[in-house]
Amino acid sequence: MRVAIIGGGAAGMMCAATLQEADPNAEIFLLDRNDSLGKKVVISGGGRCNVTTGIQDVQTVLAKYPRGAKFLIRAMLGFPPETVYSWFESHGVPLKTQADLRVFPVSDNGKDIVGVFERLFAEGKTRVMLKCSVTRVEKVGNEFAVHTKDQAAPLMVNKLVLTTGGQAYRQTGSTGDGYAFAMSLGHTITPLAPSLNAFFTKQGWPAKISGLSFEKATITAKRDRSPHFTGPFLFTHKGVSGPAVFALSSLVAFEKYDGTNPLEIVIDLFPDESLDVLRIRFEALLAENQNKQFSNVLGLLVPKSLADIVVDELEISLTKRVNQVAKKDINRCLDWLKAVPLSVVARGAGDEFVTAGGVSLSEIDPKTMESKVCPGLYFAGEIMDVDGFTGGFNLQASWAAGRLAGGSLPR
Repeated sequence: MRVAIIGGGAAGMMCAATLQEADPNAEIFLLDRNDSLGKKVVISGGGRCNVTTGIQDVQTVLAKYPRGAKFLIRAMLGFPPETVYSWFESHGVPLKTQADLRVFPVSDNGKDIVGVFERLFAEGKTRVMLKCSVTRVEKVGNEFAVHTKDQAAPLMVNKLVLTTGGQAYRQTGSTGDGYAFAMSLGHTITPLAPSLNAFFTKQGWPAKISGLSFEKATITAKRDRSPHFTGPFLFTHKGVSGPAVFALSSLVAFEKYDGTNPLEIVIDLFPDESLDVLRIRFEALLAENQNKQFSNVLGLLVPKSLADIVVDELEISLTKRVNQVAKKDINRCLDWLKAVPLSVVARGAGDEFVTAGGVSLSEIDPKTMESKVCPGLYFAGEIMDVDGFTGGFNLQASWAAGRLAGGSLPR
């Protein structure tokens, strides 16, 4: 059996490694346009590589995928996070689980993860073809012809796996070519959009408190169904970022917004307290500090730098003392903190920045990752209409789908 796997990212590497293990006699060609394998794997998590998640319950894990959760069930049960964890450790890379349940190599070096596959391929029969740009693919009888830029004759194989990624991080080779290959073989591509991104806001005041973070807040988008997410976030020079923002950006991946049609969001900085409870707590602070400057007392409720922003945004004098501030203004401050208003006008790069959308899942068998449209063609990874939140979920999906595809190929 001769198999070509186009794309040397997480899904492609895991597919090749699994097939090499399942069928030592298989001729495997792993093609990648880059000069090394796993470019996107190495840079994920800021170069540390967020390998997977520390969440072990598969149903809980699947809830982290806005698109593709049901489709992933078989793959995820076959290669869940704890098994992925054990697999890498058994191949010589110790891992660690952080308090936020993100899993990284103990070394904090993403190259160690890719190194596992480089060693496996060097020891086995997988032929890694780097700096190899595929120009087109076609079905010729029961075989596939893979045409490359530098080879006159096409590479002829029995089976073909597309693991080319999406179109995010174009500098790593994810330029969207795989979509064209899939379409040429009869597949449908759903609408595409960037996901897991930061939000750039119309308002300039976040720059004044850039770096200020909150461990827990609920961010809601004022669009249909009011999508929202609760988690950590931080203010940046251009708006807001962090896990809760990335997750919400995934939920609104297909929403259109810009300077003329902004995405209005509100941030509840006290998601575990009702407005009434917060008011009682703040009124107690005010009663104890009647003669102090109002902004300073507000600074006992939230960081002082944010308290100054609040009074400035609501046009309350910074010099006013507590006993000089009207009750309606006190209530306006609390309302603001429970629904900080921001207008999002652009997307900014996040930790992962994946593509939402891809090859239609209705055309892929979730039990094998084989095409229902073109026998002998398989898919894995971000090229499919599957994407997850930040926190190791996208790599986990790629490992799981790559594992399933690689194990299905010999059948």
